[in-house]
Amino acid sequence: MAKVCQVSGKKGNNAKHIRHRHSGAWKFRAPKKNRIQHPNLQVVRVKTEHGTVKLTVATSVLKSPAFSAVVCGLKPMPKAWTKKPRYE
Repeated sequence: MAKVCQVSGKKGNNAKHIRHRHSGAWKFRAPKKNRIQHPNLQVVRVKTEHGTVKLTVATSVLKSPAFSAVVCGLKPMPKAWTKKPRYE
């Protein structure tokens, strides 16, 4: 499963992992390794006119008023949300 939000398109952020020391002489510098900060994704079921759809959504999007309007049925769900997420 791709770790991408189907609604907002959020995906992993590149970061560095610093193991121990932050100071000292040059030969004692802390090693930095690459890592990825993944978004907090949750699987949500949304009822539509045609049936139930499972969406992978970031938690920051779950709190947004635009997403809650779609879940409540005030607005129709955009077709772009039903597409499978890809890394592009």
